[in-house]
Amino acid sequence: MEPLRQVWPAELAERYRAKGYWTGETFPQALAATVRRHGDRIAVVGGESRWTYADLAQRVEIAAAGFRALGLDPGARVLVQLPNVPEFLSTVFGLFRAGLVPVFALPAHRQTELVHFGRAGEVSALVIAERHDGFDYRAMADAVRAEVGTLEHIVVVGEPHPGQIAFDGFAAGDCPPVEPDAGAVALVQISGGSTGLSKLIPRTHDDYLYSIRASNAICGMDERSVYLAALPVAHNFPMSSPGIFGAVLAGATIVMAPVPTPEIAFPLIAREGVTITGLVPPLALLWMRAAPKTDHDLSSLEVVQVGGAKFMPEAARRVRETLGCTLQQVFGMAEGLVNYTRLDDPDEAIVETQGRPISPDDEILILDDAGDPVPDGTPGHLLTRGPYTIRGYHRDPTANARSFTADGFYRTGDIVLRRADGNLVVQGRATDHINRAGEKISAEEVEDHLLAHDSVFDAAVVSLPDPYLGERSCAFIVPHGDPPGAAEIKAWMRTRAIAAFKIPDQIVFVEGFATTAVGKVSRKELRARLRESALNNRKQP
Repeated sequence: MEPLRQVWPAELAERYRAKGYWTGETFPQALAATVRRHGDRIAVVGGESRWTYADLAQRVEIAAAGFRALGLDPGARVLVQLPNVPEFLSTVFGLFRAGLVPVFALPAHRQTELVHFGRAGEVSALVIAERHDGFDYRAMADAVRAEVGTLEHIVVVGEPHPGQIAFDGFAAGDCPPVEPDAGAVALVQISGGSTGLSKLIPRTHDDYLYSIRASNAICGMDERSVYLAALPVAHNFPMSSPGIFGAVLAGATIVMAPVPTPEIAFPLIAREGVTITGLVPPLALLWMRAAPKTDHDLSSLEVVQVGGAKFMPEAARRVRETLGCTLQQVFGMAEGLVNYTRLDDPDEAIVETQGRPISPDDEILILDDAGDPVPDGTPGHLLTRGPYTIRGYHRDPTANARSFTADGFYRTGDIVLRRADGNLVVQGRATDHINRAGEKISAEEVEDHLLAHDSVFDAAVVSLPDPYLGERSCAFIVPHGDPPGAAEIKAWMRTRAIAAFKIPDQIVFVEGFATTAVGKVSRKELRARLRESALNNRKQP
């Protein structure tokens, strides 16, 4: 098993420790500190459950003992695919306590993605919910185990199938003390996958906890806060910006929303006195449309964060009047860098920008196509390095060579401009990446699936602007013989065991793709041409 590592140059690591960014604290120590301070406070509310921090700590100990009783040794990786339920916290902190490393998957992911995560991460166990949002995960988990050679154990929150293990069946027992180094990898997030399937992002205790603590300070998260987990908590945004982990560090209360619709979220806000939450732009628009008509009291809301995709200024201006709270724009990535508008920023900056970095030691480069710096106010490619931005993906030298410079700057793939006040304004993506309502989709991965269809000769997938989703996916298909029809293609894509958000929103059949005089064209150039053609055609009267 290839070790998980994330290593910064010695001189930078020394600087980050000297400045107090890296404190040497680990996740188990952070939870223990909160329990000592706030043991009687409500930690998490979800379904019929209301756990105090003392309750959570007890459940964490049981989970840790249960995972170790399976024979999982410190350092083993466990794939976690859970929805927004209290058991997410007891599972993940139980893994931390046992010295195990969670690898996060989203509830929307299906067999194809889980097999990739399992193989790339060499996971030993998989934790799933019995079912969520109408989908039963248990048969899929068995199919994943059959394809991932290292995967031995399937743990189910709910009723397990034969050969699977009930999470509720874990019993109190001995879990030998595990004291990981704070510089060791604590967890593995997943990238959006700019080419092919997602890459694995190892995050250390030191770097991730710094990002969370600093986010708490910027976002006003403290022990009085009540955080509504509306987005899937395995996402980096609702996990750490400041998210559920920030709430744990602060001793705040987490309210788990099974789905983020106004019909579910608004009663929770009114009942629990929610003060802060995070949304993607389409959800923010949905909430703003529903808020004037609701009978539920939303007056406890102080901050609504919006991130994952660019929030258009026209919509951003309406947040205060419709939701009665402060908007905070968030622009970040699971690889590290996070930018926030500050709560006391002028309204113009909150509405028009995506904020500025967390740390004074977040180094930002904005470069033109030739790699030269551009002046403020000019769009360019965003590169960054800093105390919580990774230095490399796990087991992916090709991606590392493409994504990181020789001196350790991460190429984000985003086009931004920096204003004179230091705030960034996101202009779009430089890569063949579709940002659909905050979900990052690889054009290449979707094309590979389409090309497996017998009636598809060639395919190119592009992003198109969408007023609701931010971007939608459009697949241009050259058919092999008679075109099969868009509905048939979409139905067939659903059989590919992939996340539903990867199925193209729009399908256009074409006779062929234009090429250069020598018969060649790069996929990137082809996608750019098709996207431009689609936009031009839409403008025609």
